[in-house]
Amino acid sequence: MIVVTTNDLPGYRIQAVLGEVMGITVRSTNIGSGFTAGLRAIGGGEIPEYTKIVTQSRQDVMHRMVTDAQNRGANAIIAMRFDTGAIGQFSEVCAYGTAVIAEPIPAGQAGATGQSAQVAAQAGPPEPGA
Repeated sequence: MIVVTTNDLPGYRIQAVLGEVMGITVRSTNIGSGFTAGLRAIGGGEIPEYTKIVTQSRQDVMHRMVTDAQNRGANAIIAMRFDTGAIGQFSEVCAYGTAVIAEPIPAGQAGATGQSAQVAAQAGPPEPGA
């Protein structure tokens, strides 16, 4: 699955737009890590307990978004973004984008890139009438 933050996919033609896909999670810290993080905040600097939670949250929502796109038949997501917010003492992380079917542009055609040409060559010739 190709996931990009751009609105287009260089070297690929968008054949179909399948709609918005997303993954979301709402997290809280356990009392132990929240207490430890509070103590670290006094001295300043990075708070590893919160970094771990945010990193895991982003990985989880990316996986959920990609699964949503795969279930719709997409092979790429364009215009992917993260959004975060707070709901009381909880933090919310959301990943969203537009699920698409993208076709690599073969070598020698306008708009082809080295990557798309390689992917197109591995896929073989297009089906008749496609």
